[in-house]
Amino acid sequence: MQVNKVFHFQFLIVVLLVSALACSGGGAVVPESTETPLPTSTNTPKPTATPRPTKTPNLVATRQHEEFQSLLQTFEENGYIESTDGSIVELDPFKESWAQINWYQWWTLTETDGDFVFEGHLEWTTASSTPEDSGCGIVFGVQDNNDHYAVFLANSRIVFLMARGTYSYEVGKTQGSGRANFDNPAEADFAVAAKGQSAYVSVNGDVTQYTLSADQTTEGDIGLSLLSGTNRDYGTRCEMTDMMLWRAK
Repeated sequence: MQVNKVFHFQFLIVVLLVSALACSGGGAVVPESTETPLPTSTNTPKPTATPRPTKTPNLVATRQHEEFQSLLQTFEENGYIESTDGSIVELDPFKESWAQINWYQWWTLTETDGDFVFEGHLEWTTASSTPEDSGCGIVFGVQDNNDHYAVFLANSRIVFLMARGTYSYEVGKTQGSGRANFDNPAEADFAVAAKGQSAYVSVNGDVTQYTLSADQTTEGDIGLSLLSGTNRDYGTRCEMTDMMLWRAK
């Protein structure tokens, strides 16, 4: 797993407007922003490598694959993906902490050609009793210039961002609440599906739909990410397990 860069997240974010033009084939409108540009990325120490599981078959791994196949079938029936044809990768467990308020960093896993489904069990905690939005998530569609999407499970909501150049925007919901109610520490089953210009985020089975920008692709690198909500002590600690990734053919 490769360490990538860190990004500043301004919480006074301009919401990404999805206009009627998007429905008629035009691009989604991206409003002008007066927020402070994201600072230059900095390198971070490479995390300790997690040993890969052995190739010896076991009942837990078999059950995990069967449950993920069932999720894919459900997502296909609901229209979140076109079909279940593709490749499945089982991902190593992840555990990291980060203490820099309103910043997030990610660890690159692999790349996708666009449509994908990610699933995992997320556990996170913060060192502050009153943190800013903080939690676990993923980045995807990462380009060579670091344009990307990022989606996190935070204190009480889904934080879904589009980073473009030196600005970040919050992606508006198309359907669903995008809300949650987590304690500290928190845990949840988390899944993200991307199909074309739509994304679906499932939190313990409750799905929120988002419409993505027509001129920003979901193709590119995908990675695990951590959003810090405090500078105190260890900041935000994130652990992800039982992770699976499906990529369309």
